[in-house]
Amino acid sequence: MPYRTELSGNGPRKTFPEEIIWQKICKWCAFQERSQQEVREKLGGLGLDARSADAMIVRLIDERFLSEERFAVAYAGGKFRQLGWGRIRIRSALKAKGVSEACIRIALRAISETDYTRKLREVISKRSRLEREKDPRKRNWKLASYAMSRGFEPDLVNDCIREQPAD
Repeated sequence: MPYRTELSGNGPRKTFPEEIIWQKICKWCAFQERSQQEVREKLGGLGLDARSADAMIVRLIDERFLSEERFAVAYAGGKFRQLGWGRIRIRSALKAKGVSEACIRIALRAISETDYTRKLREVISKRSRLEREKDPRKRNWKLASYAMSRGFEPDLVNDCIREQPAD
């Protein structure tokens, strides 16, 4: 039998031998970039205690299955390209995932300034086509609020809205 059943406060719980956990976690990390926090939670869910989980995370890093910097760059790039998130929102999400400030800075620098400005214009343009407000001041305020809610910096948003032609 590859696992043991232990009783916990929530009923029976499967715990796996460390070698099986190692195989599972390597496969899981190879499939997609993961943060250390995600891996720690996954290892806890597989029944590994904190000391063993930390040792396994060190081994994952040594064998290059896990890299906080690689995760941060992949995560930031994906959220930027796929969801149109700005730097503020990406920074906040990476902090919530327990990524270090140094890795967050590296990830945000990986987004080119021209791509960033182009994406901001695209977000504003797309929203502008949907916006029904006729009063230019209210319309611009709504467009700016939307772009800032996506995590773009207020000064860049205002510059972009000023550059935009009137409809």
